[in-house]
Amino acid sequence: MAIEELETTIKEALKELNIKDINEGTSTGMNNFSSGEILESYSPVDGKLIGKVKTTTAADYKKVMESANEAFNQFRLIPAPKRGEMVRQFGEKLRKNKEALGKLVSYEMGKSLQEGYGEVQEMIDICDFAVGLSRQLHGLTMHSERPGHRMYEQYHSLGVVGIISAFNFPVAVWAWNTALAWVCGDVCVWKPSEKTPLCAVACQNIMAEVIKENNLPEGISCLITGDYKIGELLTNDKRIPLISATGSTRMGKIVAQVVAGRFGKSLLELGGNNAIIVTPDADLEMTIIGAVFGAVGTAGQRCTTTRRLIIHESIYDKVKEALVSAYKQLRIGNPLDEKNHVGPLIDKQAVELYNEALKKVVAQGGKILVEGGVLFGEGYESGCYVKPAIAEADNSFEIVQHETFAPVLYLLKYSGTVENAIAIQNDVAQGLSSAIMTNNLREAELFLSVAGSDCGIANVNIGTSGAEIGGAFGGEKETGGGRESGSDAWKIYMRRQTNTINYGVGVALSQGIKFHL
Repeated sequence: MAIEELETTIKEALKELNIKDINEGTSTGMNNFSSGEILESYSPVDGKLIGKVKTTTAADYKKVMESANEAFNQFRLIPAPKRGEMVRQFGEKLRKNKEALGKLVSYEMGKSLQEGYGEVQEMIDICDFAVGLSRQLHGLTMHSERPGHRMYEQYHSLGVVGIISAFNFPVAVWAWNTALAWVCGDVCVWKPSEKTPLCAVACQNIMAEVIKENNLPEGISCLITGDYKIGELLTNDKRIPLISATGSTRMGKIVAQVVAGRFGKSLLELGGNNAIIVTPDADLEMTIIGAVFGAVGTAGQRCTTTRRLIIHESIYDKVKEALVSAYKQLRIGNPLDEKNHVGPLIDKQAVELYNEALKKVVAQGGKILVEGGVLFGEGYESGCYVKPAIAEADNSFEIVQHETFAPVLYLLKYSGTVENAIAIQNDVAQGLSSAIMTNNLREAELFLSVAGSDCGIANVNIGTSGAEIGGAFGGEKETGGGRESGSDAWKIYMRRQTNTINYGVGVALSQGIKFHL
């Protein structure tokens, strides 16, 4: 795609999404307001300024919370299926805006156009899921030990949900949270990454149409923008019972401590250090496709990116040779050009961390198999394009133990049985996604057993990257322990209440206790 064509494409997308040259970054529904400083958004694709938003001030935040709390008092009284209808309409508008929003995601974040479209599709899918869920917010009934009594559980709306999202999925993770929170009767205040603010403005504009058309309270969907200081307003606010935060483990530890200190709840989706185990019984063609996409998709900037490949010594050289050959076929460039496999890193700070990781793995005793490096020249003017790299390493290396948000893949060798490979895989602080490549039923089932992977996600014969919205998404250990999206993840957005009804003629105490006056 030529530069002129790219500029035209993005301008058309911004126009369709109702994004002007300077946007108000604080929003409650239709009414935008802010008195903060200007935040500029530059694309890692070509380094050009896309647009500007005004950041949120403490005074702006106060207005947002007033609007959100007022909206909650009304919204929680609307029947859940009616709230589901609102989410259905939002999903329909996303379908109409999928191309424009997908292009903006690709351009502002740097992921491939197909991944940009895929991210919007995730938003549509979670809306569909939430619509059905709106008629299934079920509790349990229990038998009472007391005659003439009935017990049951029910779930009530929680309140204002604070959402802090990361740059790598600038729209989908917000939708995972909001779609479920909305059908549960909650309202949401969203603090997106300061690196991708225009994607957030676009989503808010789309939702504002739904709110206006249905004559609903504006504070159902609120947007605040800025750096970590704005996020701190959310995490410290006692009026927000749940904070859902996606980002680094370092950030998550801070959020968890602050929110726990005020007895709030946290839903944390943090770092990953994901591995694929490759056994002698693996299908090598399947392995290479899964490993390469897992390692270089989104330029290695997914929390589920494949960081480590744990290969049995008997097939190690064969797998290594196939990987090196596959990497030679990768095309790096403008992510809106569908011929390219790898786009840019988000910014130059990410490039620095990538370079540091390659230096460290060599310094700690590793060997570079596929050379990395920063690309310059025509098509790489932003300075954010890097070569996906492969290094032979040991799991004990300090750099391997940490997550590098870049396309750096470490090859690790194991001997003996699959139990040895599982031990290597689990020997990191993070526990998000994992996979095994094998046609051996025993190995597959062992990997999925209690003695197998200690991650929140464990796959057989697919890679670590990517997840369907029907399953609960999240991880263990330093990944935070949160669960978003499908299954019963909706329960964290509600408060559970146990109810006992006495329809008898007297008062019967539990445990057979006698009390007379």
